[in-house]
Amino acid sequence: MIKTDVLVIGAGPAGSTAARFAAKGGAKVILIDKKSEIGAPKRCAEGVSKKTFDILELEADPHWITREIEGVRLVAPDGTDVWLTNDVVELPEAGYILERKVFDKHLAMEAGREGVEIRIKTQAKSLKKEDDGSYTVSFESMGEVYDINTKILIGADGPESHVAKWAGLKAYTKPKHMESGAQFEMCNAKMERSDVLEFYFGTVAPGGYFWLFPKGDDIVNAGLAIIPEMADKSAYEYLVDAVNDCYATKDAQPVELNVGGDPVGGLVREMYGDNILLCGDAASQVNPLTGGGITSGITGGKYAGQVAAEAIKAGDCSKKFLKKYDELVRDDMGHDMDKYAKVCNYLWTLDDDELNSIAHAFQDIEFTKISTTELVKALIKVQPKAALKLRKMFL
Repeated sequence: MIKTDVLVIGAGPAGSTAARFAAKGGAKVILIDKKSEIGAPKRCAEGVSKKTFDILELEADPHWITREIEGVRLVAPDGTDVWLTNDVVELPEAGYILERKVFDKHLAMEAGREGVEIRIKTQAKSLKKEDDGSYTVSFESMGEVYDINTKILIGADGPESHVAKWAGLKAYTKPKHMESGAQFEMCNAKMERSDVLEFYFGTVAPGGYFWLFPKGDDIVNAGLAIIPEMADKSAYEYLVDAVNDCYATKDAQPVELNVGGDPVGGLVREMYGDNILLCGDAASQVNPLTGGGITSGITGGKYAGQVAAEAIKAGDCSKKFLKKYDELVRDDMGHDMDKYAKVCNYLWTLDDDELNSIAHAFQDIEFTKISTTELVKALIKVQPKAALKLRKMFL
C-alpha cells in the first residue's frame, strides 16, 4: 500500500496546477495520468488570456506560445463581419495561442520540481472509502496493479469524471449542456490576419460556433462545438463542411484531428466532500459562453491545491474544512458563469436572420474596449429581446 497526503488524478492544466500548489504548501503529493504522454492528444483550441500566467505565478515561455493574439473577428451567417483589433479597441482579455503538448508537460514538470511524484500510463480502476475517511484508489500500469491510499483525493479527470461518479458526488452535466467538439490542426491556411481569432456563428455550428485560432505561419486550429440535441449531424460532419466552405481553410490540409466533450452548464453542484475535491472540467470550470476552460481550470486547480495543503497541515480533511475550496471557486468565477450560462441559453434561441441583424447593428457601434462582458452589453443595446432577458445582469 502506497500512502500519500494528496493524490491528483489527471495531469491536465488543472490537475498539474493542483498538484504543484499542494506540494508548495507542504503536502506529499502523487500526480497520476492515464496517458503515456502528458498533453497528448489535445482536446482544446489552445487559447488562454494573459492573466493565466499571473494565476500560475509563472512567466510566459516562448517554447509553448505559438502566437500572441491582437484581436477578434466575428462573422455572422450571411458573412457580415465585425473586426475588433487592438489598434482600434482595448482588449483586456487578449492572450496567446499555446502549444498544449508542450504547455501541459511544462506544468507537470513544474509540479515535479516542487516534489510531486508523477506517474504516467497509469489508469485508475476503482475507488474505496476507508473507515478513517481516506480514499484508496486501485491503479493499473504496464500490467501491474497496486493501491494508493490518500488523505485527500483531487479529481481532475475531465468532463465525465470517474472520480466524481465513484465518490458519489453530484457532479453531473446534463446532456443539453455537454457540447460535442471536433477540431483539425491544419497547414496551408490562408487567414486574412494571422494574429486574429475568427468566430463564425449560426447554423454552421448549432449551439456553438466555428473557430479559427492561428498558430503562426500558415498553421491554424479550425474547430467547432455543437449541442447534439440542436444538431442533425455529428460535430465532425459539421467541421468538414465548415472548413471546406471557409475562405481560410478550403485549401488547407489537416495534420491532426481532435474530438471531445465540453461541459457548458456552469459549475457542478458538488465540487467537494469529505477528503475529496474536483477541479477543471471535472467540476465544469468552463466558461459556458465561450467554452474556454484552461484559465478557469487552472484557477480551480490552484485553489484545490492550496486548500488541500491547508487541510493536511490542519489535520482536518473533512467536508466542513474543504468547503473553503467551494467558496473560493464560486466567489471567483461562479457569478460570471451563471451570467454567461444565461447568455448562452438566450443565444440558442436566435436564428440566422437574427444573428445577421445583430452583426449589422454591431457595425454601427464604436467599441472602445472588448471583452466577453462588453460584447454582451452591446448585444443588449441592439437586441430588444436580449435587453428583456439579460439587462438586469449586465447593465
